Amino acid sequence: MSFTSCTLSFTGGTEKTVLATRSLVKTLGISGVKTITLKVGSKDVSVPIKLVKRPGMTLYLPIAIKQALRVPRSGRAYVHYDAANQELRLGPLIGIMTGAMVRTSAESPHGPRSSLMRSYLSAGANKAFYFAFTPHDVDWSEGTVVGHFVSGEGEWVRKTVPLPDVVYNRLASRRAEKQQSFESFKERFIRKGIPVFNWSYFDKWDVYKILEGDEMKKHVPESHINPSPETLKAMLERHKFIYLKPTAGSLGNGIYRLTYHPGKGYFARFRQNNQNVLLRYGKFAGLSSMLGISRGRLRNYVAQQGIRLIEIDSCPIDFRFHMHKNSRDEWIVAGIGAKKAGRGSVTTHVKNGGQVMTPEQALGLVFGDRGNQVLEHAKQVAIQLCQAIERNYKRVLGELGLDIGIDQNERIWMFEANSKPGRSIFKHPGLKHQGRASLNHLVDYSVYLAKFRPRKEA
Repeated sequence: MSFTSCTLSFTGGTEKTVLATRSLVKTLGISGVKTITLKVGSKDVSVPIKLVKRPGMTLYLPIAIKQALRVPRSGRAYVHYDAANQELRLGPLIGIMTGAMVRTSAESPHGPRSSLMRSYLSAGANKAFYFAFTPHDVDWSEGTVVGHFVSGEGEWVRKTVPLPDVVYNRLASRRAEKQQSFESFKERFIRKGIPVFNWSYFDKWDVYKILEGDEMKKHVPESHINPSPETLKAMLERHKFIYLKPTAGSLGNGIYRLTYHPGKGYFARFRQNNQNVLLRYGKFAGLSSMLGISRGRLRNYVAQQGIRLIEIDSCPIDFRFHMHKNSRDEWIVAGIGAKKAGRGSVTTHVKNGGQVMTPEQALGLVFGDRGNQVLEHAKQVAIQLCQAIERNYKRVLGELGLDIGIDQNERIWMFEANSKPGRSIFKHPGLKHQGRASLNHLVDYSVYLAKFRPRKEA
């Protein structure tokens, strides 16, 4: 099998023969072949192929072939040749699955997520046939999907293409993903041999179950789902402070920070009506009543051991590690944002007064010259955590957002793993280049999953 990139060019006329330049034929190892199977996504046709004496690495497709395969554009693309089957694949065709919402306009076909989709597609414009689609855009009977592409001029273009080679799941609705109909929808791709990566959101409790029995669980704080009053009281006496987190929560919503001071009582800190709230109770019964434990209000909550994190200006800091699989199927650190908590805030989220910094800035302030050494250690642990999650998870992962903390003894802790991490850290001026690298890694891993790679990596 051979793999390279080339220029696709569409030709007029009625002839249905594919033309390939000498350089391209030589590179791909196409020899003594008069007919090949040409494939784009799930569609293929058998066509004659001829050598053309023209410069460069170019494949010329007649309009009839282009229409039969629904090739979305000309220009740069990868080509993969399987000599054993005389099959030449173009693409790859990569679909980003996003929310099924009403399309507001031609300029914003995916509503408020259009800008995010544009950033993804722009990164892969010269590497693959890259498009966004919703579940409603798939026609299983025809083996096609209506997708949105970004043209060379930056315009949104709607085209019908074959089912893709790989699907990157960015559906934004947790509720929709939990429906059995959507599980079945994704399984249809799998049955057709189409990889789907980042299958669904993780709930808060998922990562603890995934790492149960794995050596890397030592980096996860003690946690309990649906905690009883007895469990909460024992955890507070043991750790002095804990967090209560809704299992399906995000952006810090619904989180409580509970603290126990012998002789002073119990304290609850949380966010309400866009304000930070602090309440004190002399006895545990008062705290328990406020939380509504007896009324079942903590169902689907996780109680998590509090960790004494390193601080800047007496404010704790934690880190978002944005992790990716690369073109060699290896976990790498694509970007890191350090998040400093706002005064009186339960979390380090920016909307609650938090501040994003580069990790070098934050760790330099805390550890001085040792900052880079601490950072490198944290990176290695983050990679090992991703490897552990992957080996204990039955679905394909290509991206993870890890919420990492470093305690005052320099121990590394993972509080959460997000299978569909947000990209807010990349808005920081010092992290924009990491954001661009992150987008490129997504394309590279999609290309890998689509098996557009040379023999030595196959």
